[in-house]
Parts: sequence; C-alpha cells; structure tokens
Amino acid sequence: MKRETIHGREVYVFEDRPSTIMEAFEKTVQNYPEREAIVWNNQRITYLELQKQVHQLASWMTEYGSIKKNDRVALLLGNRPEFIQMFLACAYLGVIVVPLNVRSSKKELLNMIEKAGASMLCAEGDYAEVVEVWQASHPTNSVIMTNEVPLNKPYTLFDHIFEAESSISAYPHIREEDPLYIMFTSGTTGEPKGAVGSHVNVIHSVLNYSQVFQAAEPIRTLIAVPLFHVTGLVGQMFYMIISGGTNVLLKRRYQTGPYLDLIEREKITFLFNVPTIYIMMMSHEEFTSFDLSSIEIMAFGGAPMSPETITALMKALPKSRLHNAYGATETTSPAAIMPRDYPLDKTASVGKAVPTGEFKVIAETGEELPAGEIGELYIKGPMIVHEYWQNQEAVQRSFDQGYWKSGDMAKIDGDGFLYIMDRKKDIINRGGEKVFSAEVENILYGHPDVMEAAIIGVPDDIFGEEVKAYIVPKEGKNPSPSAIQTYMKEHVADYKVPKKIEIIDFLPRNPGGKILKTKLLQLEKQT
Repeated sequence: MKRETIHGREVYVFEDRPSTIMEAFEKTVQNYPEREAIVWNNQRITYLELQKQVHQLASWMTEYGSIKKNDRVALLLGNRPEFIQMFLACAYLGVIVVPLNVRSSKKELLNMIEKAGASMLCAEGDYAEVVEVWQASHPTNSVIMTNEVPLNKPYTLFDHIFEAESSISAYPHIREEDPLYIMFTSGTTGEPKGAVGSHVNVIHSVLNYSQVFQAAEPIRTLIAVPLFHVTGLVGQMFYMIISGGTNVLLKRRYQTGPYLDLIEREKITFLFNVPTIYIMMMSHEEFTSFDLSSIEIMAFGGAPMSPETITALMKALPKSRLHNAYGATETTSPAAIMPRDYPLDKTASVGKAVPTGEFKVIAETGEELPAGEIGELYIKGPMIVHEYWQNQEAVQRSFDQGYWKSGDMAKIDGDGFLYIMDRKKDIINRGGEKVFSAEVENILYGHPDVMEAAIIGVPDDIFGEEVKAYIVPKEGKNPSPSAIQTYMKEHVADYKVPKKIEIIDFLPRNPGGKILKTKLLQLEKQT
C-alpha cells in the first residue's frame, strides 16, 4: 500500500487495483466466463451472459432512453437479477444509480426520486403505483419495468430489451473518482442524506474485505440483506462481481427453513447477516439435519452477538469462521472487520480498522484520546464517501480534515481492537452517571432466554433519565422482567440495571439491521 490523494484527501490505497467497476467486471468475465454470476429462482446467469445483458441494457438506455453520463437512474427493485444488470449497465455509461429503499412509503420514495433528479426509473410490478405518479409529472422520462407488469401499460420491459442486440460502439471515459451511486442514508434519525459513492470507494471496500477474509474460491454468497443497502450492495454483490463469486438471491423475504435449504442446495460459502439470523438458524427445529458444511465465512454486523451465541455457532459449524464487521453508508460498508483467529476475549469488539482505514477517537474538547478512552470515532480512508448529494451543509458538518465524524462513541484498546459503545446522541445520563448501550445490551444478549435487546433512556423525576430495556425473547421462552433484572444485577453496576423492561415481538431496524432507537423512543412516548 501507499499514500495517495483520493477525493482531495491523503489516504492509504491499494496500488494494484482496477480503476473502475467496469474494468473489474470485464476481468472477471475474462477469467470466469462460464461461472454463475447470479442465481435467482429458476434463473442461472453466467458472467458471459451477464456481460451481454449489461451491454444490451446500456445500448437501449443510450439509444431509446436518451441517458447520458452523470444522469441519474433510480432503481425501485428488490433483490433480483435486474438490480445487478441495471447497476452494471449504468456504471458503463457513467450514469449515477439511485438504489431506493423499497420499504419506504410512496411519499418518501417520490421525495428521494425528486431529490436525485432521476431521468429514468426502473421498477418491479409491486411499485407500479409509485411509477404512475412519477411519470404523470415526468411524461418524457423513460421507465423500465420487470416482466410481471400488465401489457397495457406504456412501459418498456426488461425481456424486450434483452431480445435486441447491443448497438453501442463506445462508452464514455470514466475515472475512478467518478460517482457510481447516490444512496440515501436510512440512518437512525433525521432526514435522509444522499451519500455519493464512487468507483474508487467501492473497489477499496471490496479489496479490504478480500484481504481480511482471504476466502477460498469460488465464493458463493446468499444475499438476505437488501441490495439497496450498502452491506448487500458492496459487502456481497460487488464483492462477488469483483472476485468472480456467485450472488444467490432470495426470491422472497427471509424464512429460516428455505434459507437453510438454499445454503445446502447452493453450497453457500459466505453469509453476511445480522446476529438474529444466525440465532434463528440455530433455533430451527431441523437445523442439524441440513448439510451446512460448505459455509466458510459468517460475517455479521448491525448489533452485538453474545459470546454464548458465538461459542454455540463455532461448535455447531466448526469449519466456519465468524467475522464481526462495522461500517455505515458513508464508509461504503466496512470500516472495521474482526480479523481471522481473533482471541475469544475480544468478542465484544467489532474488529480492527480495515487495511486502508485510519481511526482516531476524539474528546468533546477536540483532542485525540489515547487507547482505552471513550470519545467520538473519526474514520478516514479511500472507502469514505466525499459528499452528500447537493447538501454542502451536511458535508461541512460531517467531515473534519479528511475524517468522517461517525457519531459513534467508541474506544480502541491497546491491541487496536475497536469497541462501539453507543451512538453519541443515545448515551443515557442517569443522575450524572453515563450509561453506554453496548455494555448493557451485550450483557442482555447473554441471557439464555433473550434473542434481541435494546436500551433507551426514559425520563425520570429523580435521576433525569432511567434505563429501559426492550426484549425480544427466544422462541418458546417467556422471561419475566424481574428475572432479567436479577440476572443484570449480577453483571453490571446497579445504575446500569434497566428499571423498566418491556417484552416485544421485534425490534425496529433499518435495512442494514441497525436498531432504530428513535422508533423505540416514539413507542415509549405512546405508552
């Protein structure tokens, strides 16, 4: 590695790297033309077939869609082949992709499409109503729909495009710092900001994953995380495309039985999930009857995983490796990854800085803190986005001398392992004593009847704030609040023990699996 200026910041970079996504994709096609790139439902698409489809789409977009470099194309698609095909076609054209969170409301979707100034919309049939509203006010703009749309609608279908030959003779020149996508942060609070990811951001993120994981080839991943989220997009989809792996896409939302069956049938080697998925896998009544020996890597993020769960997974799948990972939309997926063969006493950590990443922990005074001290985590590297779409105020607020201010309170131990303690805004102040969520939640996750847990601060007349815990029990378990409080008193100081405990069916999360504590605070106000 060497130091180089990327997006105006001096950072560590990989010297031997492709300059663009297209260069990386073409190399993969050349090396593995007959290897499966995408598996979805009954479709199996090789890299050579995918290359043809991508060029057909790019040709149609140029000739009939009047799309040119730096235009924006919005994707209102779930995890399906058309998402990958369109993303790559746009990359060739220098067109900026806007992957939309399909779980958003109609109003939110239309707002994001307008903010991005999209010139084209690609959608599946479930979102035809959004398409109709958008096209009514943009009648000259093009729409591409998946093939289940009624034939009487005035939209172009993907299948019709794939029936034509590509007529494109040349593509525009693309630089590695050119924008690749605008991803609206699903954040844990506030108005979504459009983080602009570039080719160089994605390429360095994938190379960081590759260097840490050192996965055996060929890699086959099963994607349950939405592709419109940075984990699914970069941590799985682009990781496979650049490394020559296979993207196996879930046709419908996660269900444990079919998920385990797909792992067995498709010989999946790489998973990336929130911890809850792994807990549900092990809790499935037929878990031991599935052959899961193909799994080499189980990555996770978005929430802590208790040492008990980690130990149980290692025992159940001894040939597999567990890697915690920490990142955000702004870090283009990974900022920290747990290294191979980490000591078990580090299981509360989210890992070490990725090879091209740099961390510093900053006090409220602005001074850099030494190892072991808690402050706000600042992150730097070529994988960090450099702007928010048409929002210079947010850029000035979020960056400092080349570092992105994460908003996470963290500490780094003497061995370089990173520990996320809390969101800066979520620290609970109980009578002058600071309570960090991570410490309390990690203990709650260790309770044998608890599957998920989250704490918030609630108003208290005496202490200002008290600790309240929301608990999702494991299937078939019914822990009492008093039993959980007794358990907690054995592990933490009394002021950290939740005074209130509420048992709920699920925790609200964003698409990346991070718990939305703003929703829990709203729930508390309603009660």
